[in-house]
Amino acid sequence: MKAKIYVTLKKSVLDPQGVTVKHALESLGYKGIRDVRLGKYFEVTLETTDKKRAAHEVEQMCRKLLVNPVIEEFTYDLGE
Repeated sequence: MKAKIYVTLKKSVLDPQGVTVKHALESLGYKGIRDVRLGKYFEVTLETTDKKRAAHEVEQMCRKLLVNPVIEEFTYDLGE
């Protein structure tokens, strides 16, 4: 089973890299960009086929290592 994990800064946290990318895009002529937020993406392949167990393991991985809960939040998708 494959887990696709998306980690982003919480909305209340300033994203200076996102601001820099937004300005760069605007300087290239892209208009109408309201906001840019950067994040991290992890793809983890698990040996289990039990979706409930996989979800539990992914949440534990995120809480213990992959995410800084003070400034980041996460979502994930489980698939084949």
